[in-house]
Amino acid sequence: MDLEAQIQLLIDNAPHDGITPQLVTAIAPALKAIAHQLSHSQYYILQSVESEWVLTTLSNRANPRLEKRVIYAFPTLKDASLASSAGIEEQVIATEIPVTHILFQLVALETVDSIVFFETSDMSTNAVEVRRSDLQNRIQQQLQKKRSPRQVPPDIA
Repeated sequence: MDLEAQIQLLIDNAPHDGITPQLVTAIAPALKAIAHQLSHSQYYILQSVESEWVLTTLSNRANPRLEKRVIYAFPTLKDASLASSAGIEEQVIATEIPVTHILFQLVALETVDSIVFFETSDMSTNAVEVRRSDLQNRIQQQLQKKRSPRQVPPDIA
């Protein structure tokens, strides 16, 4: 599914509250800009049986008190399955999700610092980290462009 179709699906599935569809439309350029930096149009996310995304807490080796909470996004079902069998105790399933939908969810996931997108099956290298704060900043910039003050006509006097 191409990025335009993914965005349209987000808009179509948004609550019809008069605000959310316009918000999705307004932030779509930011979502697409980040999605273009990634290799795949869809990724697999590990989820619990309650459909909650599996969160991994990483600690800094030099300073164990520094922690980061991430969600991993895998390029193939096989990669997600290998990861889920490698030390995750609870029952999980891998769900294929369009990349723009993952990014859109990241905005709302306050307990998540980043999503790590694995670009190849070799999960030790070639990963792209999208920090929630960076995504939020990009969205704020996009919204400010939309809200830029209108020029006052020179002949207003």
